[in-house]
Amino acid sequence: MLTRIHSAATLGLEARVLDIEVDASGGFPRFTIVGLPDAAVREARERVRSALKNSGFTFPSGTVTVNLAPADFRKSGAALDLPVALGLAALGGDASAGRRVIVGELGLGGEVRPIRGALCLALAARDAGFPEIVLPAASAREASAVDGIRVIPVPHLTDAAGHLFGGRTVAPLARTDAEAPPSTPPPDFSDLRGQLVARRAAEIAAAGGHHLLLTGPPGAGKTMLARRLPGILAPLTDGEALEVTRVHSVAGTLPAGAGLIRTPPFRAPHHGISAPGLVGGGARPVPGEMSLAHRGALFLDEIAEFRRDALEAIRQPLEERAITVVRVGGACVFPCDVLLVAAMNPCPCGFAGDPRRSCACDPRERSRYARKLSGPFLDRIDLHVVMRDLPWPELRSSAVAEPSAAIRARVEAARACAASRRPGRAGFRNGDLTAQELVQHCLLDGAGARVLETAVGRLHLSARAIHRALRVARTIADLAKSERVLSSHLSEALSFRPTTTSPISCPIEQG
Repeated sequence: MLTRIHSAATLGLEARVLDIEVDASGGFPRFTIVGLPDAAVREARERVRSALKNSGFTFPSGTVTVNLAPADFRKSGAALDLPVALGLAALGGDASAGRRVIVGELGLGGEVRPIRGALCLALAARDAGFPEIVLPAASAREASAVDGIRVIPVPHLTDAAGHLFGGRTVAPLARTDAEAPPSTPPPDFSDLRGQLVARRAAEIAAAGGHHLLLTGPPGAGKTMLARRLPGILAPLTDGEALEVTRVHSVAGTLPAGAGLIRTPPFRAPHHGISAPGLVGGGARPVPGEMSLAHRGALFLDEIAEFRRDALEAIRQPLEERAITVVRVGGACVFPCDVLLVAAMNPCPCGFAGDPRRSCACDPRERSRYARKLSGPFLDRIDLHVVMRDLPWPELRSSAVAEPSAAIRARVEAARACAASRRPGRAGFRNGDLTAQELVQHCLLDGAGARVLETAVGRLHLSARAIHRALRVARTIADLAKSERVLSSHLSEALSFRPTTTSPISCPIEQG
């Protein structure tokens, strides 16, 4: 007796459709799964056996062999439980699963539990020409975001069997249900007192996708400002929402029953995180924090306390906006188009340069602390801001600062202006401008050229730093609704460059 059922499995953000063959024959009772299964797939034998018996199905006697094809593709996870169980339930009958892909993890009582990567699996099934996918009810909403395929939500093994073999058709989930649940709004910029230059830098960063480094003593408001950044980021386009949801679905961070993620993600990992935790990896590669922050903000608080190898590992991904993880079984590419926001103290005690509190660090300690961030890493950060403690009268002021909604309106207008330069690419920002496009869109007049020439000599700018300053100037011009980059825009952009390779030495200071 032999049955065949189609399923799918993920590798990174990609998925492949699988053929599952279930054969039962006489002989000594044995249940074998072949086809490069990992430990979780091999353990399906016990879950499937109990689920079938507790759902009223008869487990076949004799030798049972399950073949997962193609045999050279390693299968992992518990998402193959449901198709294996349905294949066993169909043995000896005339029923057929037909042209549909089936995925789902089983509980011992037959309940179908949520799985990772439902969105990726639905995309793979549609691209392979299958008209329908059967999957757990808790994972159906994210899968229903895919056009061109019917999504069948099943809460229990008996529901899946009834839909396939028993004539009890389960209605497909409507695509209109693929809407993300409302999320808690981020904290508002109106809570932040003073720090006008830092607020301006945050606005520029959000509008153009430029990386930001905040340096200042403890309590200056660095973390407070960074955590309000999501409130001024432009909402995700449909394509961006699909990309972000795929990453979180594969990583297992998408809540059960959630739809597409519509708001830019914000990730703030602890400084003890390892390099693979930041960029992704593992025996079966999974996304790291950089990919989980894709199309959003990655906040590295106390960045000088992060491991040096972890910070150096993100240098190349910051430029390429993608991470390639190579393993014996193949290579996985994870997107990581992030807005990096970092914060640090000026020295180990935090009070170097503070006019009111004396620094307890000796020059050697301060120098060692500053060198924790390499020059090449700092060169990739567009906006450097030194924040100072606010005086008491400004802290106690009852004046209401500008809210996030007003800043976000300017950010969205600037983003729309930038997107008009690259028709057909949604979500394009000035931070994405290539060197060739800079020549076209950041053409300087005579005054601007003289400003740049002077800055190159005084600030010792590298070619990369020049390009980054021009991109920032283009964003400042867009915020000012100017078609041309003026010398004033370029001057403001250059004012955010550090005067040396040390993150502590910066021309912008706030009192």
